[in-house]
Amino acid sequence: MTDSATPDQYHNFIDQTETEIRSAELQTVPLVIGIVAGEVSGDSLGADFMQQMNNLRGDIVWVGVGGTKMQAQGLQSIFPLERLAVMGLVEVMAQLPDLLKARRELLSAFKAADINWFIGIDAPDFNLRVAKKLKPQGVFCVQYVSPSIWAWRESRIHNIKAATDLVLCLFPFELSVYERHNHPAICVGHPLLRTIDQTLLETPINQRRSELVWHNDGLQQFFIERFDDVSQLICVMPGSRRGEITAILPLMLDGIQKLILLDPKLCFIIPTVDQNHQYIVQDVIDQRSEQLRAAIVVVYDDSQPAFSQQAMAASDIVMLASGTATLEAMLLERPMVVVYQLNKLTYQIAKRLVKVPYVALPNILADTAIVPELIQEQASGDNICRTVMRLLQPRAYAEQLKDLVATKHLLQQQSNHDPANSVIEQWFIQAKHWI
Repeated sequence: MTDSATPDQYHNFIDQTETEIRSAELQTVPLVIGIVAGEVSGDSLGADFMQQMNNLRGDIVWVGVGGTKMQAQGLQSIFPLERLAVMGLVEVMAQLPDLLKARRELLSAFKAADINWFIGIDAPDFNLRVAKKLKPQGVFCVQYVSPSIWAWRESRIHNIKAATDLVLCLFPFELSVYERHNHPAICVGHPLLRTIDQTLLETPINQRRSELVWHNDGLQQFFIERFDDVSQLICVMPGSRRGEITAILPLMLDGIQKLILLDPKLCFIIPTVDQNHQYIVQDVIDQRSEQLRAAIVVVYDDSQPAFSQQAMAASDIVMLASGTATLEAMLLERPMVVVYQLNKLTYQIAKRLVKVPYVALPNILADTAIVPELIQEQASGDNICRTVMRLLQPRAYAEQLKDLVATKHLLQQQSNHDPANSVIEQWFIQAKHWI
């Protein structure tokens, strides 16, 4: 520093120097990170984060709970991930004693390891309770995947602030609630933005179809019998849970029955997540007419990674239940129709609680109805048929595709933060305040 330096310059120099010293000190000892994923999707997120961190530092000690992907990145899981993967109010109540025991075991292991950070991957009901115990002890706590406070029960922000130092959000629309409550949050983007197969977008659709069919015996048989007698291919995705399939697939089949009366050359492909899912779907279809059965092929293929994405990419449009699949379809630039139905009582309760007017992620992201949503009473065979036929018209098809591509590009622009670097940056910001 020169004699002519201003007081502000002097203080900035001191702050920078102290931070650099602190950073150097932190590099001299291993960084111990507690990390917990409560379900399979969290295992993928956690493994991606761990890999990013391991690329930045080679001395990280990982302690916590995760699946095979996180274990491959260096985690010795304290107990199986499946112990925390409990869904549904009744199921959680039944498993509550074990969940409380699991939390005690976890906190004990974290204390013994003297962790520096805690990263909770999704599973907010479990992870935020763990973080709330750790944050007062000086552990830097991060929740990776925001609870849906942007949609309902915003009052939960107070518990989130008490439990975390930073929230990593998957979508940009989630940030506003944290900004209102002055809590650090960063949009790191949904992992599909990084993992979606870009070659599917770069390949002409006829080639996508040929490659999809070539590698699957069931599809080969289905299309050989039809030769070139196909007008449009529609991918149908009624959800992966049994309850969704039994509630939503019959409605979709009602629509398909009417569609093939208007255009007998329409073909429908239903990709399934596993063989059991395939049996459930096929059983529902087998109760319908021969004409309907002949128009649909139900396929499971564990030899092709991301098979459902390949099926969507090879189709002209997608008819699907609300969920992450709507984001996949948007990233694959496939026009879609969303069909969804809940239990009437559940829907009435949700309608009172949820603030957002849309259920499909593309509409939530665009903040306008760019894809049609047929919900509850609107999800009839007549409405499905009418909506699909309208979307297959060139003008409507091109308009939705244009909106999907624009929304996709906006999402990509707003989700350009790296999870690992975001956490490190916020950690150093707080470390500066501790000096």
